[in-house]
Amino acid sequence: MPWTPLEITELMGLTKIIIMIPKTNQISNGVEDLMQKVVSLCKRRGFIFPSSEIYGGFANAWDYGPLGTELKNNIKQLWWKKFVQSRDDMVGIDASLIMNPKVWEASGHLKKFADPLVECKNCHSRFKVDDLAIKTCPHCGKKEFTPPRQFNLMFKTFIGPAEAQSNITYFRPETAQAMFVNFKNVLDTARKTLPFGIAQIGKALRNEITPGNFIFRTREFEQMEIEYFVLEKDWEKYFEYWRKEMAAWIKNLGVDIKKVHEVEVSGKEKAHYSKRTIDFEYEFPFGQKELYGLAYRTDFDLKNHFKEPPYREEGVDALYPHVIEPSFGVDRSVLAVLLEAFKEEKERVVLKLPPKLAPYQAAVFPLLANKPELVKLARKIYDDLRKDLMVAWDDRGNIGKRYYSQDEIGTPACITVDFDSLKKDDVTIRDRDTMKQERVKIDSLAEIIREKLEK
Repeated sequence: MPWTPLEITELMGLTKIIIMIPKTNQISNGVEDLMQKVVSLCKRRGFIFPSSEIYGGFANAWDYGPLGTELKNNIKQLWWKKFVQSRDDMVGIDASLIMNPKVWEASGHLKKFADPLVECKNCHSRFKVDDLAIKTCPHCGKKEFTPPRQFNLMFKTFIGPAEAQSNITYFRPETAQAMFVNFKNVLDTARKTLPFGIAQIGKALRNEITPGNFIFRTREFEQMEIEYFVLEKDWEKYFEYWRKEMAAWIKNLGVDIKKVHEVEVSGKEKAHYSKRTIDFEYEFPFGQKELYGLAYRTDFDLKNHFKEPPYREEGVDALYPHVIEPSFGVDRSVLAVLLEAFKEEKERVVLKLPPKLAPYQAAVFPLLANKPELVKLARKIYDDLRKDLMVAWDDRGNIGKRYYSQDEIGTPACITVDFDSLKKDDVTIRDRDTMKQERVKIDSLAEIIREKLEK
C-alpha cells in the first residue's frame, strides 16, 4: 500500500510530527483533518505537549499536561478498579524499571527481541521492514535501501560509574517479566490458587526504529498488563474469557466497537513466547493498527525463570502454570478515547468523553465575576464539591465562552450561580452533550454529578 507523509509542524511549535497516511480513496481529508485537530487541541488545551519544546522538542517524545494527566490517570484508575480491586482472583504489583540482566537472558529478549531494520542509502532514515510497505523512501523519495538486519529494541545502560561489560543492564521493554520473576513471592504472600492473576501498570522503554503518529508509538510508553495463571487444560477457556473482557473494556472507554477488529496473529508475526495471539486493532486515522493484545504464553516464561515447578497446592503435584496475557496500552487508550470523543457541532468543538474519564467532572461559574455576592456563593459550592470530585473554577469572560471552553476539554456539567441562586438556593446546571439547562437545588449537586459518572 502506498503511503504519504502528513506533516504537522505549525501546530506544535518547533517540533515536526510526521503521520504516515495510506494513499487510498477510503481515507478522506476529513479523517486526516481529525488527527490534526486532535493534536492541536491537545497542545492548546493542556492535554499533551511536545517534550522539551523550549529547546526545539525531542523527536517522538511527549509530556502529558494538566488535563492529559487527569485523563490518563482516570483510565488507569478505572482499569485498576475493574481488573484488580473488584476481583478476588487478582493482585497487583509495581516493579522496578531496571532489573537484573539475567532476567532478559532467561526470557529470550537478548537474542530474540528485535525488529528487522532497513536504512535509506540516501538520507539514512531507518525503517522497520513491516512498516515500509513501499520501495520508495517517504522522506527523500529515493529507492535504494540496505539489506534488512536485526535491531534489538532494548535500551542498554550501565550500573555504577564504570562503563564496563560487567556493568551492562537494560531498561525493561515490557512489564511482564517482573510479574513472572515475582510469581513465587506473590504466591507465598497472597496465598492464591489457580486460576489467578498478577496485574501491573507501569512504564516500559523500547528503542523503536520508526516511532510516530503522535502518542501511538513512542520509545517510552505505559502498559496496563495482566499475567493470568491457569492449568494447561484450561487455557482455551480462559483465553476466550479474557477476549470478551477486553472487548467489554473497550466499550467501557466509549470507543466504538465497530471500529475495533480482532486479528489473529500467525506465523512469524507472533512473539517468540506465544502459541496464540489476538490483536485488537482500531481504525486510527493513519490506518488500522494494534490497540491491545491478548496472548497465550504457555509456560514458557516460568520454565525459563524457575528450575523447579513453582506452583504447589495441597493434593496436586508441583507444576508450571500456563499464562494468558491481556495487554492494554495506556497511551494508545488515551489516543483512541480522544479520537472517539472529538466532535465539531456548528459553532463549538466538544470532547464527548465518558464522564468518568473527563479531566474535570464539573465546572463552577459565578454569572458575573465582578459581583462579590455571586463569587462568594460560587466559591462555597466549588470548595464543597472539590472535596470529593474533580471540579474546575472559571470566572473569565462571558458565560457563553466559558461553556464552550469547558465543552472543548470534555467537562460533563457546568454549574452557574446567578442572582436567583441567592434567593432560592438553586443553580443552573448545563449538560455538555445536549447543552440543556435546568435549575437544581444546591444541596443535590454532588448526587447529580455522581449519577453522571455512573453512565
